[in-house]
Amino acid sequence: MSYCRQEGKDRIIFVTKEDHETPSNAELIADDPNDPYEEQGLILPNGNINWNCPCLGGMASGPCGSQFKEAFSCFHYSKEEVKGSECIDYFRNMQECMQKYPELYPQEEDKDESAAPSDNAALSSESDSTAGREERET
Repeated sequence: MSYCRQEGKDRIIFVTKEDHETPSNAELIADDPNDPYEEQGLILPNGNINWNCPCLGGMASGPCGSQFKEAFSCFHYSKEEVKGSECIDYFRNMQECMQKYPELYPQEEDKDESAAPSDNAALSSESDSTAGREERET
């Protein structure tokens, strides 16, 4: 005999072997593409930008969110021959904002330096020894 039990927010349904053997009569409801709570991609079906898309990595809501939205919107809706060519000022504003928050928006060079400091040390010691050799040879 199947039965149902509620534990906090969870609903636990126990079914019998006979319940599993009978075909399901559940009706599936088609997804509503305009449902604001349904997960969407970066571009919504109506062509607008989905600022809640996890693919943006929170860029639209950080301290430079408004600058990011302006730059991204300009690029997305651009009709220029070279897409986004009219958006340079927006991207410059976004970059200037991001440079104010290096802990949130590390530069590529910053990532490289923190990822492999031993490589930089090896390069500097190699260049020091090469410079010393060149001085002795002259």
